[in-house]
Amino acid sequence: MSWVTNVMLGADMGDFRVVDEFNVWLWEGLPQRDYPERSGRGQLRRITGDDNGWGGPKHPECEVWAGTLNHGDLDAVLAKVRALPWTHPNQVQLFMMDQEQSFFRLWMFRDGELRQYAPTTPVEEDADFFPPWDL
Repeated sequence: MSWVTNVMLGADMGDFRVVDEFNVWLWEGLPQRDYPERSGRGQLRRITGDDNGWGGPKHPECEVWAGTLNHGDLDAVLAKVRALPWTHPNQVQLFMMDQEQSFFRLWMFRDGELRQYAPTTPVEEDADFFPPWDL
């Protein structure tokens, strides 16, 4: 059985090697959430290159990598992003939407700290988050 987390990472092209290091860690070192001795839970791919599938008449003017994690320890992901040697940390944007979540959570560096900028409430567990089933 899988447990999927959708991930997007935006960063300055000057941090391409840092993203590569992060991607290698996702593939080889990211611990599994329930079994930390197991590792290698996912991978990202650059989606803003010339072969992107984005709509519109122009290519995106940003750098974004996207992929999925399977059973990845998201606290470990955040700790790794915090620890990486970003050249342009204020341009790093990490979007994560865990399985059974309905919106991405956005993490960005501000004042030297990685902070969540998505709403913290309401969340999917709140009784009034979803409309009634009988609509």
